[in-house]
Amino acid sequence: MELNESIVALKALAQDTRLALYRLLVQAGPEGLPVGELAARLHVPDSTLSAHLRVLRTAGLVRDERRGRVIQCRADFARMDALLAYLTENCCAGAIACAVPVPCKPLPTHGAERHETLPRTRQRR
Repeated sequence: MELNESIVALKALAQDTRLALYRLLVQAGPEGLPVGELAARLHVPDSTLSAHLRVLRTAGLVRDERRGRVIQCRADFARMDALLAYLTENCCAGAIACAVPVPCKPLPTHGAERHETLPRTRQRR
């Protein structure tokens, strides 16, 4: 990820509704959530949600797919990992005590998809 791409992504997340929206999509895992459910959970009008989704989509953080009459949105985990890697590149000046970020690995569960971010161990001295 380049500097300008990271700035666009961070600007997209630097708003309370968009950050809450993105966190919901990350928690939902690779299957994502329908737009209607996102609007209901966040208590925002459809037009407001649409504007927020557009910003996240432009930043490359969210993808959507039409399934009949339903639009299913999901977080782009590869893009999220790229942003985190960019932010932590050369962490602690490359000290061995600083752990390398572990990529996000969505884990499927029975019947529904679930997302789990693996813990990142970090030792500061």
